[in-house]
Parts: sequence; C-alpha cells; structure tokens
Amino acid sequence: MRGLPKLVKQHLEKARESALMAVETYNKPATHFKSFGYIVLMVIAWTALFHAIFFRRKKKPFVKGDNGRFVRVPGGVVRKEDGSYAKLPLDIKHWELAECLKMYYGNDTQNPVRLNLEFFIGLRNKIEHRHLPALDPTIFGESQAMLLNFDDMLGQEFGEKYRVKESLSFALQLFPKPEVLADAVKRSASLTNVLDFVAQYRSAIDANAWASGKFAFKAFLIQVPNHESREAMPVQFVHYGNLTPDQQKELDRFVVMVKPTGALGYNPYKLKVADVVSRVQAGLGDPKVERGTKQVAKFNQNTHTQCWKKYGARPAGNDPHPERTNTMFCRYDDLHGDYAYTQAWVESLIAKMKTPGEFESLAARQRAQGIVANPKKPS
Repeated sequence: MRGLPKLVKQHLEKARESALMAVETYNKPATHFKSFGYIVLMVIAWTALFHAIFFRRKKKPFVKGDNGRFVRVPGGVVRKEDGSYAKLPLDIKHWELAECLKMYYGNDTQNPVRLNLEFFIGLRNKIEHRHLPALDPTIFGESQAMLLNFDDMLGQEFGEKYRVKESLSFALQLFPKPEVLADAVKRSASLTNVLDFVAQYRSAIDANAWASGKFAFKAFLIQVPNHESREAMPVQFVHYGNLTPDQQKELDRFVVMVKPTGALGYNPYKLKVADVVSRVQAGLGDPKVERGTKQVAKFNQNTHTQCWKKYGARPAGNDPHPERTNTMFCRYDDLHGDYAYTQAWVESLIAKMKTPGEFESLAARQRAQGIVANPKKPS
C-alpha cells in the first residue's frame, strides 16, 4: 500500500481484514448462525472501504452538528498498568454505512450494489438480537453478491492488487440436498417476521437491478467428469453474460429442469393477468377513473401491459425467447403459451403505483403507443 496517505491506508487495511474475517466466519462448519457474524463484519468492511475512498478524495467522512462543527463521541477507556482506568480523548464521529451510500451514489437510488447494502443494513437491525440459523440459506445469494461487489469496488477504486479474491479459495463443501435446505427453513415467529422483510424488499427491487446479479448472486455448481488434463482447474466460474445465446437457452432449460420439489420447490407462479390486476387494484384501495359515463378500475389490464414492458418483467409477445423473464415476478408456461405471475409482482406493482406520477407515466406510454384504455382488453 505504498504511496497511499496514512488515513487511506489504515481504512483500506481495516476494510480488507474485516472482509476476510467475514468470509472465515461464514465458512466455519461449526458456526450455526453464519449470516449474523458475516453481515456485521461485512458492514464494517464496506464502511471502512467508503471511508478510505472519501479520504483519498480529500473529503472528510465526519458527522457535523447543527453548529457546523464535527460531532465528537466518547473515545472509551483503557486500563493502565496499576489497574486503574483512564478515559481516552473524544473521537470524531464518522459516517455510518447508510450515510456513505448517500454520499457515494447520490441520486442513483436503483444502483444494485447500493440496494444490496441497504438490504443488509435493514436486515442487520432486524436480526441483531435474534438467533436464526434457518435464515442462512435464504439470503445466500445476497450475501455472496455483497462480497463480490466489495472485491469489485476494491479493484475499481484502488487497483487489482488490492482485491481480496487472491487470498481466498473455494471452501470444501458437503452439498446438502434441496430437501435438507427446505427442512432448515423453519417458520418460527421471529423467522417469519424477518422472511417477510426479505420478501418485501426483494419484491420492490427494479427488474434491471435484480437481473444484474449485483443485488443477489445465483449460480449452479454442476459436477462434470474428470477430463484428460490433470492440471485443469477443478472449479471454474463462467459468467452468464459471456455465454452465447444458444448456450444461455440451454442453461435456462436446465435451470427449469433442476428446480427442486417440496418446500423449496413450492410454485409461486399461480396468478394470471386478471388475478394480478384485481389484487393490485384492491391493494391500491380500489381507485376509479372516468371512462365515458362510467367509473372503471384505475389499474386495468392495459396498465398491467405497460407495467411489464416498463419494468422488464417479461419479454414482448414476439420475442423468440419468451422464457427469459424476471423469474422473481413471472414465468412462461410452455404448455399453455402464456405467463403466470407471483405475489411478489403484485406487491411490487402496488408499491410502484403509489409513487407520485407513476400512473401518469404509464398513461403517457399508452397514448404514445396509440392504445385506448380498456379494462376488458386481455393483456
């Protein structure tokens, strides 16, 4: 870390060490509730990384009071050699992670890295005083993305040599069956409350942010035969975006084929368009608009069509790959040649429709496309 200012170097070292400790904590087989320790340490790592970035940019990440001066907090106490205690000088209060995100990303509220970190800030507050080991498999995708995003930012801001990935290796695993993972997710009252938070947060994520893989990382590890080269890497990662369209199509088919059955394989794709429309309309309080001499539902099937187009829930009707949907919201049904939707899609639409000006923007899209609003027209 030669050439870096002292404060930048100190915070960068703290960030990297905290991240490595987080991974070590998560990968320990004897640790029952892996997520909590991992989240706490990764929040420290991210906060220290942002502080390092701000200090390098000559911007002090300190909290200011109403008087414009930096806020100071007690520095703690130390025990002296004679057994007595002495107070340390007051410390300047630094920005917490939430404030760092505001300062770093500004008005970019849909950045998937920011959304991932805001998810963990909220989740940390909910699980701080609870022991919920069943939560671990539920948020693995977000946890993995949190680490990969951290390493990416290290490289982007300070160069490849500061990444932590060179210090890591694949952990040896005893891969559980899907049924075992399903049994792990037991619905206690405390867990239900936390899982509801997770589901609601996910349902509000923008489709593009979700598809980026930076909010939640998903992967399949597939065992293959040993090939002739004995020196080949035993595990290799291939990014979905680097596959050819034909390879992506084959992989999509495989993903559908290996979906587990039972508790983890519960089918959330139960809603037809009419079901979605009626639930969103009811969730909004059944608002009405005038159509000629009649009062009709404000959220109708034409509105729903504009929603899936704008938010990227599914491809257009003439798309050669109808199966390429945002699987959190809908799935293509090969048998019936249509789409089925999830309750998460309903909740996401309710949240979006409550945003000031959103209905008007959808109506403008309809007018631009020459669509006459008709609540009875199929979507």
